[in-house]
Amino acid sequence: MASWARLSPSIVEYFEGEDFYRCGYCKNETGSRSNGMWAHSMTVQDYQDLIDRGWRRSGKYVYKPVMNQTCCPQYTIRCRPLQFQPSKSHKKVLKKMLKFLAKGEISKGNCEDEPMEPTAEDAVAGDFALINKLDIQCDLTALSDDLRESLESEEKQKGKSSKREDANELIQSQDIEEKLGSGEPSRSVKVHTVPKPGKGADLSKPPCRKAKEIRKERKRLKLMRQNRAGELEGLQAQCEPLSSSPPKAKSNQPKSLEDLIFESLPENASHKLEVRLVPVSFEDPEFKSSFSQSFSLYVKYQMAIHQDPPDECGKTEFTRFLCSSPLEAETSPNGPDCGYGSFHQQYWLDGKIIAVGVIDVLPHCVSSVYLYYDPDYSFLSLGVYSALREIAFTRHLHEKTSQLSYYYMGFYIHSCPKMKYKGQYRPSDLLCPETYVWVPIEQCLPSLENSKYCRFNQDSEAVDEGRSKEPDRLQVLYKKAIMPYGVYKKQQRDPRDEAAVLQYAALVGQACSERMLLFRN
Repeated sequence: MASWARLSPSIVEYFEGEDFYRCGYCKNETGSRSNGMWAHSMTVQDYQDLIDRGWRRSGKYVYKPVMNQTCCPQYTIRCRPLQFQPSKSHKKVLKKMLKFLAKGEISKGNCEDEPMEPTAEDAVAGDFALINKLDIQCDLTALSDDLRESLESEEKQKGKSSKREDANELIQSQDIEEKLGSGEPSRSVKVHTVPKPGKGADLSKPPCRKAKEIRKERKRLKLMRQNRAGELEGLQAQCEPLSSSPPKAKSNQPKSLEDLIFESLPENASHKLEVRLVPVSFEDPEFKSSFSQSFSLYVKYQMAIHQDPPDECGKTEFTRFLCSSPLEAETSPNGPDCGYGSFHQQYWLDGKIIAVGVIDVLPHCVSSVYLYYDPDYSFLSLGVYSALREIAFTRHLHEKTSQLSYYYMGFYIHSCPKMKYKGQYRPSDLLCPETYVWVPIEQCLPSLENSKYCRFNQDSEAVDEGRSKEPDRLQVLYKKAIMPYGVYKKQQRDPRDEAAVLQYAALVGQACSERMLLFRN
């Protein structure tokens, strides 16, 4: 795990232009449109800045919907866990879990599961099929050989003086081969991956906020004070047994989220649930030892919930999608004890995994990536339950790392009824697609009722403060050297190449363009 001060740079490969493909939400065959890039490696700070500009990852593929052109605009949504209060339906899910654990009771009625990603069965099937057809390894072997030759040549001339300070900053051969020669797409490969299915969707009961508004506001104010004081004892980063019980809230206060989750169980409880946080790394012994069971659960989930045929949810697809992350694991003195990076949050019931939440822990948030679970336990509403656990986990991390205070739920799609449920985790904000500022969802909904695409920032004079202002400062990785785009473009006079680089700069913003290395060949 890299230390905060010794990070290797992000290396990305941008796929110029936009592409139309089948929408996983409305099923329009050519309605979905996005820009994308392959992240050979990425720092958590760069990814944090990218998702704050509307990007999102699927494995190592990082994409950004073309919001004013795509059929179903996807707005980045974040919940504010420090002020979050579970709704009546959320409390029902938590109580249902407690009854099952304590007495083995199985509640009757509808399952209220809510996945964090779309049910895009048909769209997903084609993505991995496309990736598998590409001769990725061959392309990257050639790419790696070219880089090695260039680096060897450079080493021979290493003592010679450099003519330009900003033109040639060498990267070690081992670093490049590790990130570019890892069996992933090279520049000759264009892969557009749609968002993956994950945690379900149910919109049967939107929150009612009329008659009880005054009482709810009072409760909210009380609990905001309570949250600031911090009542998150007993929540462990690596292993979170449900039976551990923090101090009870005062009798005149409503129960906090943690009180509801960690309510004590009888000694003779019927079941035992543990939540384990496991780094996504085959070098981690716990991840490696649980891989087979986790993969089997994924296959069962994909086939039962999304009707995927066996050949489309194999070990290769599982690894590329949920076990292959571009994020570099990082630690910081003031960061969370678990560190930053990608993790599997495994739900162990009586010694077996029944659900896995894939999350990214970033400098300012916990970002939900995907959830897969055992369909035999659908009655426990594991989509809702895992989201509530992830909110509680974010609050726990905030205790030590104060800037880590948000829970990102992926995309909110107002035009898709099955994806509107995310707006029920209040308070929450939507990202303005033009100025990239956060706006409370209550202020956005009236506009979304009138139009699929909206600019949420009401200040007509406001602009994107993080926009690309000096594209010549963009960092390019060309052959063996890092150089500013201003130097690179003197060597490459192809107008198509210039258009692609400028499009990339506009989408990632000035800060990321100066930190990340844009690979060109």
